[in-house]
Amino acid sequence: MSQTIATALSAVHQRIVLAAGEAGRPPEAITLLAVSKTFPASALREAYAAGQRAFGENYVQELSAKAAELADLAIDWHFIGPLQSNKTRAVAESAHWVHSVERLKIAERLSAQRPAQQPALNVLLQVNVSGEASKSGCTPEELPALAQAVAALPGLRLRGLMCIPEPTADAALLRSRFALLRTLLATLKSQGLALDTLSMGMSSDLEAAIQEGSTLVRVGSAIFGGRHINIDAGIPAQGRAV
Repeated sequence: MSQTIATALSAVHQRIVLAAGEAGRPPEAITLLAVSKTFPASALREAYAAGQRAFGENYVQELSAKAAELADLAIDWHFIGPLQSNKTRAVAESAHWVHSVERLKIAERLSAQRPAQQPALNVLLQVNVSGEASKSGCTPEELPALAQAVAALPGLRLRGLMCIPEPTADAALLRSRFALLRTLLATLKSQGLALDTLSMGMSSDLEAAIQEGSTLVRVGSAIFGGRHINIDAGIPAQGRAV
């Protein structure tokens, strides 16, 4: 086993324990999702051998390929990237969770394409908490109607919400973005939806997310190191480190 990945996982778990303690929360209430996009299946095997079970992928082809190659492992697969309507079938067939549902059409396709013999697909609604035009996610105003519609679809289980705030060095602003998602979840729960998941926080800001109630942190670079080449497109992955 690569001691680098095992040691990195241990360090991230320690960060979660410390952050949870400061927030007065039990660390077991927070799931660590290892974001393995662009890394080879061998790296996932090493992380699995170190005890990691939940892995997140951003690219549909990469998810499908790794799920097939690592079928001998009891991995909990999470799709966390943008999802186009023409690629929903592969995700519906391979994933256990989808974090990035932002439109009813995508949810309807996932519902229709989820194999009947498989358990319900856990889905999260992605919310644009920073209001950036370039950001994916539904608006807070669109969320209530979308949540009710998705919750009614067969083959899906609506579990909660996800966000990716804009990069910022303003700690108070970052906390406010996470707090907004927490408030939105609480509102939906008060409207009768049985939700339990807040997917927020990455390598650089998981402590702030845990302070605001995150139940799942998406960590890539702090576990696997710098990004490899995007095997789908053959170009370096862009965007925030996760």
